[in-house]
Amino acid sequence: MNEIKIAESGEEIRECYPVMFQLRPLLGEGEFCAQVKRQMANGGFQLVYLRDGDIKAVAGIRIAEWLAGGKSLEIEDLVATENDRSKGYGGKLFDWIVRYGKEQKCTQVRLVSRVKRFEAHRFYLNKRMIIEAHYFSMPL
Repeated sequence: MNEIKIAESGEEIRECYPVMFQLRPLLGEGEFCAQVKRQMANGGFQLVYLRDGDIKAVAGIRIAEWLAGGKSLEIEDLVATENDRSKGYGGKLFDWIVRYGKEQKCTQVRLVSRVKRFEAHRFYLNKRMIIEAHYFSMPL
């Protein structure tokens, strides 16, 4: 049975690490746990996971308000375990996130995806997301 929860304890955060490592391999476990706790305390960040026996998919989300777009739920990261991709876990977690955004009175779901993540883009487009803007950055 699939269970989707928002991680609240340090143990739940730590259990999400092996899945998130597949997307963020430069973060060690201790660094990941500390950063998630810091983001939860400072920026409204939430770590959401889908468990089916083991944790199969993880997402980092936050709710933000923008002058240009109003209140939105932003997906910072969304990843399913490599061995469990194309089994529907990422899709179920995504659908839960959309419902959660509606419950929180958000007007849209947003995410940023690296330009070359073509498989991820196909997934998002299949979920009826649209490419709405360009994202620019500058290292400091």
